[in-house]
Amino acid sequence: MTNKLRQFFGKINIGARPSFDEPLSGHTTMRIGGPADAWIAPGNRSEFLRLLEAARAEGIPVFVIGGGANLLVGDRGIRGIVASTENLRSVSVRGKRFTAEAGLSVDEVCLETLAHGLKGFENFAGMPGSLGGAILMNARCYDTEIADLSPEVLAASPDGRLFVHPFDPAEWSYKRSPFQDREPLAGSLILGASFELDSGDPARTARIMRERRTDRERKGHYRLPSAGSVFKNDRRIGAPSGAVLDSLGFRGKRIGDAAVSDWHANIFVNAGVARASDMRLLIRLAQDEVREKLGFTLEPEIIMAGDF
Repeated sequence: MTNKLRQFFGKINIGARPSFDEPLSGHTTMRIGGPADAWIAPGNRSEFLRLLEAARAEGIPVFVIGGGANLLVGDRGIRGIVASTENLRSVSVRGKRFTAEAGLSVDEVCLETLAHGLKGFENFAGMPGSLGGAILMNARCYDTEIADLSPEVLAASPDGRLFVHPFDPAEWSYKRSPFQDREPLAGSLILGASFELDSGDPARTARIMRERRTDRERKGHYRLPSAGSVFKNDRRIGAPSGAVLDSLGFRGKRIGDAAVSDWHANIFVNAGVARASDMRLLIRLAQDEVREKLGFTLEPEIIMAGDF
């Protein structure tokens, strides 16, 4: 595969240069993951589209990564090309219409909207990951979700065709977007989005953002490498997933360096040099325990990718 990829990148006309056998542990918030056959960060939207089109023609798989949050990559890595959105960072503001590309971090989006006197993103302050990932997962923080901001999404189909997907609330639900599994959107690359925001008092918006970041720090979100909450909350259970796991004694449980944090039972952390296989086993152990004791299956909100 490496020789094929070297030949492929020698033929396509983009300025970005690939890295081969790139450890993905350096590109995820869990700091876990084996190598990508090839890693590349296209410099702009047109380079990304040329990459997708050329890879499809050659039958080479492309896995797109943003900020690496909510992602557990297998110990053997990901075959084919891993393409990062990190260079898709443009922002434009026209009145109350805020548009940003997918590679901008969510925290940077918060600061940009604040700088333009707009509100709506303040509850996402301090959240790790990229805007593209937040849209894909319909990220939710402090009772606000991305769908509440009615994103009009700019995306590319797997063969590199650009399209704009208008917001339809019927397509979005708790931590789910139409880009996860709804055909023909599944497999599309989220390039950015536009939001119609409201004007806000900058002082109040900044205060809320500070409070959210402080609360995340207090709750231990940044103490050790993690993907934040591992499981979605299930209203059928009648309690948050963290409280459920806590009641079953999961806080501090450990397999190798994959551990349930001591401060929150729904935050699983890399306590050293955790293996993806151990983290996956710990996740499954938690699911099995809840299923056996309570009759429910906890649904992970993290994506597992690559070879374990």
